[in-house]
Amino acid sequence: MQILIGIGAVIIGYILGSIPFGLIIVKLKTGKDIRTVESGRTGGTNAVRAAGFMAGFLTAILDILKGAVAVWVAQALSPEYRLIHVLAPVAAILGHNYSVFLIERDKNGNLRFRGGAGGAPALGGAMGLWWPMFPIVFSAGLLVWFTIGIASITTMMVGLVVTIVFAIRASLGLQDPTDIWYGVISELLLLWALRPNIQKLMAGNERVIKYSLNGWLRARKELKAESNK
Repeated sequence: MQILIGIGAVIIGYILGSIPFGLIIVKLKTGKDIRTVESGRTGGTNAVRAAGFMAGFLTAILDILKGAVAVWVAQALSPEYRLIHVLAPVAAILGHNYSVFLIERDKNGNLRFRGGAGGAPALGGAMGLWWPMFPIVFSAGLLVWFTIGIASITTMMVGLVVTIVFAIRASLGLQDPTDIWYGVISELLLLWALRPNIQKLMAGNERVIKYSLNGWLRARKELKAESNK
């Protein structure tokens, strides 16, 4: 019976993750389909591009809550099984990236699941497992965002920071070692979802925000190059 309840908790996590808040918020605010804007993803970053900062901020908050609520539901339904507490937010990330509500057919007639990159629900899941993870990852994210200035790197950093912090806490006897697997799996899922961005990074043409140290240095370099012509 407990196994069935655990499976149910994981399924609930996937369904929660599948709720496309970015699509809903952008549609309500602008009438646009976020899937036709820039990257086509439904997360907070693309919501900013499609409908402005507040739309992106609200999308990010709700997407974070998807991961956290998945953990809390799993803890309530299956309090004794830590693995379920880890698998439920992993399922929420999968739901966010491959939403059951955003199934479509590609030009070849094959089914395709649309969604986001998974950074926000990955943070939410970590927060559900240990709530101080939120300010830690959020602070690290701000540092990366305003220095490197690349959204994809900021997203990829989430799983890495979670893995490192959970590993340190587990080594000190403060965290269940099972939680380390959450960080590892979430990072792998983020890397898989961001394959196109990684290719752009390797090619040197990934978008850099201008309100960052990297963006400022690039703009300064380009201005200097123009003045030397």
